[in-house]
Amino acid sequence: MNAANLVNVMRGNLIESKHLGHIAIVDYTGKLIASKGNINSIIFARSSMKPLQAIPIIETGAYESYQLEPADLSLCCASHNGEEQHTDRVISILEKADLVESSLQCGTHIPRWEEAYKKIIMENRKVTPVYNNCSGKHSGMLITAKHLNEPIDSYYNMEHPVQQRILQVISELAETPKEDIQIGVDGCGVPVHGIALEKIALAYAKMAKPDNLPNSRKKSVSQVVHAMMQVPEMVGGTNRFCTDFMKVVKGKMFGKVGAEGVYCFGDLRSGIGIAIKIEDGNSRATSPVAVEVMKQLGMLTGEELNELKEYHLPSIKNARDENVGSLNADFLLDYV
Repeated sequence: MNAANLVNVMRGNLIESKHLGHIAIVDYTGKLIASKGNINSIIFARSSMKPLQAIPIIETGAYESYQLEPADLSLCCASHNGEEQHTDRVISILEKADLVESSLQCGTHIPRWEEAYKKIIMENRKVTPVYNNCSGKHSGMLITAKHLNEPIDSYYNMEHPVQQRILQVISELAETPKEDIQIGVDGCGVPVHGIALEKIALAYAKMAKPDNLPNSRKKSVSQVVHAMMQVPEMVGGTNRFCTDFMKVVKGKMFGKVGAEGVYCFGDLRSGIGIAIKIEDGNSRATSPVAVEVMKQLGMLTGEELNELKEYHLPSIKNARDENVGSLNADFLLDYV
């Protein structure tokens, strides 16, 4: 099945561009609820996998050993802005395990938060790995290696026990044999996992409602999900959809963005998981599609939908800061 049209980009009365994509909606038992496009598409979920990648932090005992807090665990799931609330906490996590910032192997990029970058320039400092939006994830990987006395400098390699544990978790939650998972390299240097969209939605559904999981896995999954919802500002930051969406729904849902037009979220009440992939990789289309899915599934109240309006119907502005167009979700889910 081909990709479906999901978003129209309007300028005046003209559809200037379109974003095609795929949506899979699955419940925690594996039942397909609804879809759009091709749910069998093999995709790299990119940073949408971070909540799954954080599970071994609990299951190895590292979380308890280093006396981490929910905010720390939430940050380990983050694609953060690089605000002080994020970078200070990354350093704190590392210090709890007697690790230093140079242990991070995620590489560097300027922080997404402009004020943080301005401060670096004003203080004549260098951009360091702590500002990388994946530094929380890498900190979590590092402390599991340190806790289990594994090599620190190679934690990002696929052969390392850290990555093998993550692969096992993803395989189990996504019900996909390890040998069938496509492996690539993410923007921050660690392995990234290619899985069918439907199976990614299933993994999120199981995290939203882990009733059928073994008790130990149920506990670790619940800790990760509730940490994200309890401290959503760690997952993204100021003016970020992940953070604002979880604040608005107040413990009903959790979600995580991924690069190249991916968004995944789970509804704790129904045990439904949703995975979205925008075909052209443009992330500007992910929040309109995500909120529209929530709307069509009846997951949002009228007030919540209104609070998320800027993400549901984003405006297109020109250089004069005038509204000159909008992104409009334009699809109806195909129910099974």
